[in-house]
Amino acid sequence: MSVAAWSGSLLAWERELAALKDRLGLAVRRRELRESIGHYLDGLLSGLERKTGWLLAERAGEARPHRLQAVLGRGRWDAEAARDLVRTYAVEALADRDAVLVVDETGFIKKGEHSVGVARQYSGTAGRIENSQVGVFLAYASRYGQALIDRRLFLPEAWAADRARRAKAGVPEEVTFATKPAIARDMIATALDAGLPCAFVLADALYGSDKRLRVMLEGRGQPYVLAVRSNERLMTAEGSCATRDAAKIAAALPASAWHRHAAGEGAKGPRLYDWARIRLLRLQQPPWDHWLLVRRSRRDASDQAYYVVFAPMETTLAELAGVAGLRWTIETCFGTAKEELGLDHCEARSWDGWHRHMTLCMTALAFLARLRAELIRGAAGKPNETSPGAVAVAA
Repeated sequence: MSVAAWSGSLLAWERELAALKDRLGLAVRRRELRESIGHYLDGLLSGLERKTGWLLAERAGEARPHRLQAVLGRGRWDAEAARDLVRTYAVEALADRDAVLVVDETGFIKKGEHSVGVARQYSGTAGRIENSQVGVFLAYASRYGQALIDRRLFLPEAWAADRARRAKAGVPEEVTFATKPAIARDMIATALDAGLPCAFVLADALYGSDKRLRVMLEGRGQPYVLAVRSNERLMTAEGSCATRDAAKIAAALPASAWHRHAAGEGAKGPRLYDWARIRLLRLQQPPWDHWLLVRRSRRDASDQAYYVVFAPMETTLAELAGVAGLRWTIETCFGTAKEELGLDHCEARSWDGWHRHMTLCMTALAFLARLRAELIRGAAGKPNETSPGAVAVAA
């Protein structure tokens, strides 16, 4: 690209960021606070290794961090309204009829016991039980990229029942204990109610094993490919009406049932696995069908993953393999947001502070996703047809 082209791109990106700040400002009344939020966003997008209040303030030319800390603390602004604005912004850039929603959690290792929701609990980030916070997130992904569009802090049961700790951390009265799958159901329903173009909903086994999520999606006519555990009890359309573990159903499949398909592109080319599916006995009616989908490693036949599928009857095995492989997109979001945007650098201890920091990190990630989507469309000679107002998404 020529110097002039690069210069033009930088100017366009600066204008895009300014427009995004203006849009985010709709959730903020005071001009000074809008400016501070803009500085906070600039800091998240900067090359600062740590996105602490002091370092963000220093980058913004502030002698002390109070104004930047007010963004997460005493400043008055609506993080839920901002979340909706960010969701709309991201979907405008990424919307596609083949797009997917992906739900997953990520952990934030913490010291001490004062940060809201912190407890000794399993953290997938650490791969073990750690003193940590856990957030449930929702991502939107398409051929143009991916972005986080919702977030909710998981409040352990002991925290939810402790009125003194709740009050100190500013946990709203209406927030009660909810399991992670229950949080996921609510987030997914909110996104679908907003009218996002969505071909499939994806999740790992913690969420995929939640039958209430599956029933909710089926009632909406929303296709899904949800991972389940090997001991998930299922009833196949062939043979007896007895239920069997997913692993035992897979073990009984003949060699002819397995076919090699790609689960998307990896760093070294297509990620190839052996796949099989078998129809499940459910009360489905056309045009819908249910399957158990099984993924098997080419190197180790005992390394298998299992999915329950609800999809149109004409959906092919190759299509389901490709869709199942899209669950990694939320991991890409977590990686980028933590490594580059300070998702795990939150210093606030309060409920509002946590959700505000996550919302602004989501804003920064959505901005990067939009730039990438424009480059992809530009390389393909396809302009963005989802300009503001073109996608029916509630803000």
